[in-house]
Amino acid sequence: MIDLVQLRREPEFVKAALARRGVSSATMDEILELDVEHRRLLQEAEGLRAEVKELSRQVGEARRNKDVTGADGLATKSRELGDHERVATQATDAVASVLREQLLMIPNLPSPEAPDGVDEGDNVEVRRWWVGMDEGIPFPTYADHQRVAHWDIGAELGILDMEAGAKLAGSMFPLYRGAGARLLRSLGYFALDSHMGDYEEIRPPSFALTETMMSTGHLPKSADDMYAIERDGLWAIPTAEVPLTSMHRGEILDESRLPIRLTAQTACFRREAGAAGKDTRGLLRVHEFDKVELFAYCTPDQSEAAHADILARAEGLLQSLGLTYRLLDLCTGDLGTSAARTMDLEVFSPGVDRWLEVSSVSWFRDFQARRANVRYRTSDGTTAFVHTVNGSALAWARIWAALVETYRQGDGSIQLPQVLAPYMGGQTRIEAKAS
Repeated sequence: MIDLVQLRREPEFVKAALARRGVSSATMDEILELDVEHRRLLQEAEGLRAEVKELSRQVGEARRNKDVTGADGLATKSRELGDHERVATQATDAVASVLREQLLMIPNLPSPEAPDGVDEGDNVEVRRWWVGMDEGIPFPTYADHQRVAHWDIGAELGILDMEAGAKLAGSMFPLYRGAGARLLRSLGYFALDSHMGDYEEIRPPSFALTETMMSTGHLPKSADDMYAIERDGLWAIPTAEVPLTSMHRGEILDESRLPIRLTAQTACFRREAGAAGKDTRGLLRVHEFDKVELFAYCTPDQSEAAHADILARAEGLLQSLGLTYRLLDLCTGDLGTSAARTMDLEVFSPGVDRWLEVSSVSWFRDFQARRANVRYRTSDGTTAFVHTVNGSALAWARIWAALVETYRQGDGSIQLPQVLAPYMGGQTRIEAKAS
């Protein structure tokens, strides 16, 4: 969450920054008023608590001096003040709860470098990449056999069965078959091997406590897009960012350990409640997909390099796969709740004639660390909140779609990039099964 101390100290700066994200000044004024009221009530409750403590000391002293009447009078006054203290504490807690609830709904302050804008239409395209661009080869054109949607290719080759997935779990739950399933698995292994040595591989649980989901900012704001297991008080994770952010929740790390770099491949679950009826064909928008995540705890001074490293790794994977992509700088109106700055990577998928988001690389400043209470101790003994950075490298459902469309051959087969051969048993050609 945002720094409440900064809001008190620099209210106009914070309000101006959040106005870039559509947060009204009136909302922030209400939070400031709640903060003043909370501190007033807290001071009142603490004052009453101190009086009760002093009276208790005086009661004990009076009884030691055999002053029964004085002790009884003081005890009566202590009980009365105790009642007032309990009421004041309850009032303090009630205001604190409302204040926290409002703070949890406030997004992060955007980076000054993030472009202004209202929605995804205002995102800024930074650059494009395609095979051969450095040699002067123009932006690729695609043949008719590449202009076939991946769901039709998948059905034709028997490697994607959306109907079977829907039969088992409902719509937007894909089922991959044969070489299609192996391709999905191979992509994950390929990416994890690429990060090996620099990032510690983690296999986290696929479910998370509410506190864990709160730490990243997915709750409470995006509750409608999450899958809840109410009986057990758990949530299906929407991304490995959730468990990785909380791995050191409540801890104070030594500065010498930073940056701590982690990677994980997990299934990701998203209800996509806000996108009902939109882009629901094939793998364009699904409720479950596999993704490799890269994550770093770092100091503020390390955050820019950490962000650049994750972005470079995601781009490197796309280039190794030979997929055409573009880099977008997300505007303030399209930033996720917790992000201060986000760069998106989108691949071009010729069969659907669309740019598909396959990675978001985000810097969160100390926004998530405040929620998770992850700090570090500097060499002079002081503590500060870490910064967190994360990004997808990569999300596989849409990569799968772009691959089978881009590499579809005139005879209907798919000739996959050679980098996947070690993970595909040496075979990179997917052909239709003999009938």
